[in-house]
Amino acid sequence: QVQFVESGGDLVQPGGSLRLSCAASGMSVADTNMAWYRQVPGKDRDWVAALTSRGLTSYTNSVKGRFAFTRDNGKNTVELQISNAKPEDSGVYYCNQWPHMATWGRGTQVTVSS
Repeated sequence: QVQFVESGGDLVQPGGSLRLSCAASGMSVADTNMAWYRQVPGKDRDWVAALTSRGLTSYTNSVKGRFAFTRDNGKNTVELQISNAKPEDSGVYYCNQWPHMATWGRGTQVTVSS
């Protein structure tokens, strides 16, 4: 079955950089639309970025120009590179496929703080 394992989250200072990874199994990221989501305690899980199977990307306005969504078909992983991190980027990041989402992974915690 489809499974996603997020990793790479860490504590980072404002302005710093971080690279998140999502290892997929049971599906091919090369053939599937993928997305990153973020959840903050007490709030809904929000969409952050999308990557289509054709390689097109889109981002929520707050991260445009700072986040980059890529994939490594050989490793069957997708990555989210965070640059110029801001405190509002903090949260638990999850990856998933779309439009037919699979079971959520555990996510990876990103904390942007001085």
